[in-house]
Amino acid sequence: MLKLLFISLLLSLLVGSASAGFLISLDWVTDYREEHLWIILFLPIAGFSVSWVYLRYGKNVEQGNNLLIDTIHDGGERIPFRMAPLIYIGTILTHLFGGSAGREGTALQMAGAIADQFSKPFRLSKEDRSTLLLSAIAGGFGAVFGTPLAGMVFALEFNHLGKLNYRAIFPVLMTAVLSDQVCKLWNAEHTAYYIDIVPKLTFAGIAYSLLAGIIFGLCATVFIRFMHEASKLWKRYIVFSPLRALLAGLFVVSGVYLLGTTKYIGLGIPMIELSFEQQQLPYDFALKLLFTVVTLSAGFKGGEVTPLFFIGATLGNALSLFIPLQMGLLAGMGFVAVFAGATNTPIACTLMAIELFGADSAVYVAIACVVSYIFSGKLSIYTSQRMT
Repeated sequence: MLKLLFISLLLSLLVGSASAGFLISLDWVTDYREEHLWIILFLPIAGFSVSWVYLRYGKNVEQGNNLLIDTIHDGGERIPFRMAPLIYIGTILTHLFGGSAGREGTALQMAGAIADQFSKPFRLSKEDRSTLLLSAIAGGFGAVFGTPLAGMVFALEFNHLGKLNYRAIFPVLMTAVLSDQVCKLWNAEHTAYYIDIVPKLTFAGIAYSLLAGIIFGLCATVFIRFMHEASKLWKRYIVFSPLRALLAGLFVVSGVYLLGTTKYIGLGIPMIELSFEQQQLPYDFALKLLFTVVTLSAGFKGGEVTPLFFIGATLGNALSLFIPLQMGLLAGMGFVAVFAGATNTPIACTLMAIELFGADSAVYVAIACVVSYIFSGKLSIYTSQRMT
């Protein structure tokens, strides 16, 4: 345990710094893209290039988060360090040129690749190596979103549905907390979200939360199925992977110019913020889902989680048209509940909501997250996730 805690301290410094650098880079490329929209025209070329580099140099790390899960459970060869720079560069290029992607996948893969380099020098057992990787995942998640408690539980929850590894809980917690603190020391900014009005809990409010949770869970199911089916179709009809990314890039560019807006590309944080405050178009969530599935299923790099935040928040915003709960509350519930359904992590998502929005909304978001998890079934965006 002492050895793992020592490694966790070192890991926190590295993961927190890497996450900060990633967040700062992401802010810069997003601002640059929005100020120079012509650059979106080069998205197909960027996709072709990123996919070619992975085809040439990254075949053994292309599994991404699923490789982390398999290594946690089965051990095997050390995760190549090249995973970290490859996913970082791939994600930055995706966002610079206008792909619809997130950031959690990048943070987790960078953290995991960094952490596994310590497994051989410190002669870690298979069990201790798994704990180290779980700690890295907690640190990456906690630092990139500024939610260390959610990071701890996410790491324990996401790799094995129905089973938490309590032996690892202390180093996982410390890595999540310390990585977040290191990230903040670098002045990496996290978006603040607010639910302005949380009504007193009533039986009617509980019923409305159950209904919203069902809809969020069904939305998560649609996202997962579309992702899996789109990936299969790309591979079935286009063998050369760089060509898939090129065609997907053409689709996204065409969509941006036909719709006359860039709100469905990139992270989409401005739209997420607006969903808490103003009524948005009732189909915003569907268009973001489409853009994200096309981008990620074809081989562009990034995570799914922030797009899921967008999808959930805008869906909650749309539900406020007929569910009599406050718009901001429904947006916040959707923000975490669609994510919970897509990753099978209802406890982590409830904690994330408490860290982001405050404890006043805890019961509402907990109901939405748990119901969404139930109604999305055992499907997951992480295909290697183990089931108990």
